[in-house]
Amino acid sequence: MSISPEDKHFQHSDLDEKKSHPSSPTNEGKIPELHRQELEGGKGDFDAHEESMSAMKQAGVKRIEAIAESFTPFNRYLLYFGVFLIAYAYGLDGTVRYTFQATATASYYTHSLLATVNVLRSIIAAAAQPPLAKIADNFGRLELILLSIFFYILGTIVEATSTGVKSFCAGAVIYQVGYTAIILLVEVVIADVSSLRNRVFWSYVPALPFLINTWISGDVSQAVLDGTTWQWGIGMWGFLYPACALPLILALWLAQRRARQQGKLASLISPYSQRNFFKTLFWELDVVGLILIIAILALILVPFTLAGGVVTKWRSGSIISMLVVGVLCIPAFIVWEKRFAKRPVVPLHLLKDRTVLGCFSIACLLNCSWYLQGDYLYTVLIVAFDESIKSATRISSLYSFSSVIVGVSLGLVIRYVRRIKPFILVGICIYMIAFGLLIRYRGANVADHAGMIGGQVVLGVAGGMFPYPAQALIQATTKHQNVAVITSLYLASYSVGSALGNTISGAIWTQVLPGKLLAQLGNATLVAEVYGDPFTFAATYSMATPERQSVVQAYQQTQRLLCITGICLVIPLFAAAMVTKNIKLGDEQSAPDAEEGSKEVLAGEEKKSWFARF
Repeated sequence: MSISPEDKHFQHSDLDEKKSHPSSPTNEGKIPELHRQELEGGKGDFDAHEESMSAMKQAGVKRIEAIAESFTPFNRYLLYFGVFLIAYAYGLDGTVRYTFQATATASYYTHSLLATVNVLRSIIAAAAQPPLAKIADNFGRLELILLSIFFYILGTIVEATSTGVKSFCAGAVIYQVGYTAIILLVEVVIADVSSLRNRVFWSYVPALPFLINTWISGDVSQAVLDGTTWQWGIGMWGFLYPACALPLILALWLAQRRARQQGKLASLISPYSQRNFFKTLFWELDVVGLILIIAILALILVPFTLAGGVVTKWRSGSIISMLVVGVLCIPAFIVWEKRFAKRPVVPLHLLKDRTVLGCFSIACLLNCSWYLQGDYLYTVLIVAFDESIKSATRISSLYSFSSVIVGVSLGLVIRYVRRIKPFILVGICIYMIAFGLLIRYRGANVADHAGMIGGQVVLGVAGGMFPYPAQALIQATTKHQNVAVITSLYLASYSVGSALGNTISGAIWTQVLPGKLLAQLGNATLVAEVYGDPFTFAATYSMATPERQSVVQAYQQTQRLLCITGICLVIPLFAAAMVTKNIKLGDEQSAPDAEEGSKEVLAGEEKKSWFARF
């Protein structure tokens, strides 16, 4: 892997920024004093505080800038290798755990709760992003890796030793915190050390392992389930993941030690030494706001995946009370954020840019539509298409495989074109075509194996053209000190979209599939067995039996509804892309006029190319 000269430019940009914005000891003392007074006394002038805080670089940001200036070529190679290795680990784990998660819920005879588990994971992922970004900014990138390892191992142990769906969900939620932390960390570190024009290309480094994992994940899943249990398939990552994290930890630690030896970290005050540390941390992380966000998402979305099934529960007191409390938490959250939160979960000044809002919407709608067709994909492949575990796992990963190939190639093109928006729009159009293929080949009375695989590949081609480019676009709209926050909110939008997609798919699955099965089978007892544990049913009844064919018809009809719902979301997805700006990417780590709302000027050039007319 070669490092281009442009990637080194950010070091000069950071130095230039320090020269153009000198911070004297007097100025450095005023901002923390303002923050301290606001924490101890009322909220004060929120807008003034936001402006002051946005201009101040946190300790973690200053530390990573000093560390980046101390990077040697060896450090840079080791850093990217470390990112690749840890991404390989969590990528392979995520793929096979997707398989084992379906097997685990079926083993508890609660397969229909698969969407519930995914909703809970998505909710935690969304809520965890902003505080994790603040931890990275205030404490450091290395600290966030260690935090990720702790939650990753703990959640894995709880999942692997669970004896019921409740304890499995608890482990999945804990694991999700660690998983979310490392995904955010690698994207933020890449944004720290790459220029804007190369951002899309280097952002795909964590995704490169999918080129390998797509083809070996099926073998891993098959080998584990043939030779042992799904518990071991999950539990082994408790020691594999931290081992794979060592090169990345070593790269950052070596650069940090060199920066300390050079005296670049001498003036930085450790956040641990501040007065009222825990009180400051409480307000910085906006603990109350986070609790309310989790309550809103969980209490409103989860009931939709629980209330349906063979026996509906919409009138039960638990479902009604969850919905009522969830709705009541919405005004409580608004009041808290506006009147009491010192450091709101969402920095309001970042939401004034239409590109930011457009990219948030892209992330949310993309994942929502994807999970509509992907939530129960593995189950459908096993039951309706009679795929093996190996084949089903591979087909489930085709989206990632295709998107990485297209994305890496596109990253090289963007490096020279320096424009992103046209590719995003083209990608969304291809995305709509892919859903049309899925409706055709995963719909009623059509079991075309090649067409179904082709639809997944086209979906992946589209996925390589706008998710990561949209992330690079939104990072270009903010200053370096806010890169972690804006990236975390972008990834949180993904998670919100995942939660919505899982909720809708779970609701359709639980509300529609039981009726379709009953209409096809006419046997309530057999319907309950198929609905609760479809994998055992598929192993018992071959494709030649009328019972299996009846289930295939019910699955195909339900899948068709899911894919039709997904294609309806592509229209607002295209509209969200249209409102973004077509920013020209430069050689800097962040755009010089970021967050200033200034009109884009193409280095004094008056003419507009085709790529600039959007």
